[in-house]
Amino acid sequence: MTVGNRVLQRQHRVDDDLVKAFAALPVAVVSDSMSRVFAGGSGLRPMHRDGNLAGVALTVRTRPGDNLMLHKAIDMAQPGDVIVCDAGGDTTNALMGELMLAYAVKKGVAGFVLNGALRDLDGFRDTNLPTFAVGVTHRGPYKNGPGEINTPINLGGMVIEPGDLILGDADGVLAVPYADAETVLKAAQAKQAAEEKQMAAIHSGENDRTWVDKALETTGCSLLRG
Repeated sequence: MTVGNRVLQRQHRVDDDLVKAFAALPVAVVSDSMSRVFAGGSGLRPMHRDGNLAGVALTVRTRPGDNLMLHKAIDMAQPGDVIVCDAGGDTTNALMGELMLAYAVKKGVAGFVLNGALRDLDGFRDTNLPTFAVGVTHRGPYKNGPGEINTPINLGGMVIEPGDLILGDADGVLAVPYADAETVLKAAQAKQAAEEKQMAAIHSGENDRTWVDKALETTGCSLLRG
């Protein structure tokens, strides 16, 4: 099997119940629960109209501007999959447009994360399938390969394994490793509950702000008391 030109099968995938539970949480809350050191890169922005992304990673690696392996990934996709494609962040040629999008919707694909460009932006907004990309261009793709499907990829320093959980909202894209998903979910749910309690305190005027001066004092900051 040729490295750089191969199609593999996933060995595992995050359970649907976990996907549904994570879908109810803001990406920022989950990110905070992973020590704030994971992110798919600030260049990945929503190309759909609204709504959040949650699903199981089907990974693609391709050379910039070529979508042969992306076509194959859509053929392979199971309902609820998020197709995550590393095309080197190049925006010279689009990786996909509205025809591939329509086929992906028919297949039950939950969304796309493209480290590259797309075209037919109005079609993506109208269809509103959660899609993140780094750019838009009218110039179309090539279909020559090579590439890989279901091997580890890297987006903005964030490693994504086939079967990992992929999340996205207006703040960006995050991958939760398959092996850590249950642990991260418990931490994120606890943090969300704490933030909801804090928000209620803010609205009621009972929010405790004494921690700010205490934190400043630990840095050696001189505070002038009025």
